[in-house]
Amino acid sequence: MTSGNPFSAGFRAARANLIPGLLIQALMVILVLLYYFSPPAHAWYQALAGAKARWGYGFSFLSALIAGAILPVLLKCVTVNRGRLSRADLSDLLFLALFWGVDGVIIDAFYRFQALIFGAHPDFPTVLKKVLVDQFIYNPLFAAPYTIALFEFKNQSFQLRRMAHVFTVDFYRLQVIPALCATWAIWIPVTTAIYLLPSLLQIPLFALALTFWALLVTFITTRPATPEPLPLPQAIPE
Repeated sequence: MTSGNPFSAGFRAARANLIPGLLIQALMVILVLLYYFSPPAHAWYQALAGAKARWGYGFSFLSALIAGAILPVLLKCVTVNRGRLSRADLSDLLFLALFWGVDGVIIDAFYRFQALIFGAHPDFPTVLKKVLVDQFIYNPLFAAPYTIALFEFKNQSFQLRRMAHVFTVDFYRLQVIPALCATWAIWIPVTTAIYLLPSLLQIPLFALALTFWALLVTFITTRPATPEPLPLPQAIPE
């Protein structure tokens, strides 16, 4: 378990993830600019919005599952295991698929709730309210603790009797707070970009950000002799 100042640990994690974080942020800025200023790109955006409208929560489940589970595991399989899937890889794939699929549905529901409360128009006051609630209420009170707890449950071989430490102040201070700091450094700009788009495009953009984030972190953490950033599950998107 992490020791010392949790904010210092979070800062170190954010710094370790700086390059992939900046790449994701740049990509999100480009996609938002394309939506507003590139008419040729509108057909692609309309296709995404149409798919989200038709499939609803199913789109959220499947897109998050592919982005957060299938693609990173396949990348690890190709770059580390020479094309072979081990039993551990299959176990990781099953867990990650279930986690990210359900998480995609939860995030979709949260986006809809925010649109209901604050409205769907992407003006500055609306986007600001959504980002603040997202990153400083939803994330600290729900998304971060439940994500860290679930991955700790996996690390403890899914044995509930080993989970008592999760429900303590020390666990939140030493595990959740560093993850939150790393998340804020990278995902506040990303969620801002997401909320700048219409509701039907927010989940597709989130899935795309998650795809590149998962692939980048998987690539970095599986390269030999490379300083390892904070593991992906602790850099919580949302």
